[in-house]
Amino acid sequence: MIMKIGSGDVKELLSGRQTKGYAKLWTKFVDENPPYYNAYASPIDALRTGAILEDNYLNFLEDGYYAQYKCQSKELDVFISTIDYAKVERGKIVDFDELKTIWLTDYLGIIRPAKLLNEKDQIEFIKKRFKSNYNQIQFQLYCSEIESANLSFLSVESYEDEVNKARIIKEKDVTKFTIHRDKKVIDIIKERGEAFQYVKNHFK
Repeated sequence: MIMKIGSGDVKELLSGRQTKGYAKLWTKFVDENPPYYNAYASPIDALRTGAILEDNYLNFLEDGYYAQYKCQSKELDVFISTIDYAKVERGKIVDFDELKTIWLTDYLGIIRPAKLLNEKDQIEFIKKRFKSNYNQIQFQLYCSEIESANLSFLSVESYEDEVNKARIIKEKDVTKFTIHRDKKVIDIIKERGEAFQYVKNHFK
């Protein structure tokens, strides 16, 4: 049994306890052989393109960032977070970027205008339009024990694999929103995690 809840499970974790998503999370939690998904081979253009561009994004960042960095909550060790790009200093996470790819027209028409809003309205925009990403970052902030991080949007201009593999990401292609710790959301995440922690403790 895998006995862990990852940052990608937050949507199901926070779903109603009578929903199929929540039941599916429990099935995955105790599964002996959880499914493995290879996004690079996905027939879905958006998923495959996102995986390719995520590799390129690391080259866009300054030195000191590590891709797919794992950290485990000290309080509830059932929570293990995989962070897209973590900045690590002296063995500790000090900042991170969670990346979301988005088609160019939406990037220019939705994301760039939202960046012009004041910080409070930016957060309200993220919570309304990208709630799952917001909650996922709260999970990651809880596991990493830092106060804020970035939700980064990268424009997608093509679904051609070879074009994306060769793409050099520039400043104009990326928009970042700073997400601070939200105690209310983190408290709900912790409360939902207690049942999974109890089961893990019982078996292990």
